[in-house]
Amino acid sequence: MSSAVVIPAAGLGLRLGGETPKAFREVGGDSLLVHAVRGLKAATAADLVCFVVAVPPGSEETVGKELTPYVGDAQLIVVAGGAERPASVRAALDVVPVDGIDCILVHDAARAFVPADAIERVVAAVRAGAEAVVPVVPVTDTIKRVGPTGDVVDTPDRSTLVAVQTPQGFAPDVLRRAHAAGADAGVTDDAMMCERIGVTVRTVEGSPDAFKVTRPQDLLLAEALLAERRMA
Repeated sequence: MSSAVVIPAAGLGLRLGGETPKAFREVGGDSLLVHAVRGLKAATAADLVCFVVAVPPGSEETVGKELTPYVGDAQLIVVAGGAERPASVRAALDVVPVDGIDCILVHDAARAFVPADAIERVVAAVRAGAEAVVPVVPVTDTIKRVGPTGDVVDTPDRSTLVAVQTPQGFAPDVLRRAHAAGADAGVTDDAMMCERIGVTVRTVEGSPDAFKVTRPQDLLLAEALLAERRMA
């Protein structure tokens, strides 16, 4: 069996600043989106045969030409994304092939440097029977819950908390059911949508390298990581 990946890349990334949409900001001469696709392709055990990318409307042809050299013999489909992330994922999900796909990954282009082994762990867990899988890393900061006035309400036990990354993996029918349910108000990822329809979400080990480029200082971290990899 084979896997497909959906990459929502239509967001502006306002916290990152600048006029270029986040997925197309460059690190080391290539866009974050190119780095993300290249990293996914390196996960050979994932058997990725289809990449579906949702981009700002009007940029489909340009992005298709940019990504074609990096997908090898896999199918590349570029679609217009929506105003919000769930809409972009749905637009991409609508064109993912049905036959022969046993795992669909959903991956943030902003997590452009995920190691191959982290990707492969997600796919392996889905193929082992999990309906939804997320890669996670331990939370190292103390987390406080605060009320409307800004006062601390309580402090969760840090040992029970993890930070969730991407790519997240799903049994195809489960992901389609979650999106068909339309319960996306307030959701922050596709795993949360699956939780809302009663699906158990399994965790696997993530990677510190799978950080999300969100703010300008994250670009500096990405440049440093890329330089280190190129020297290795």
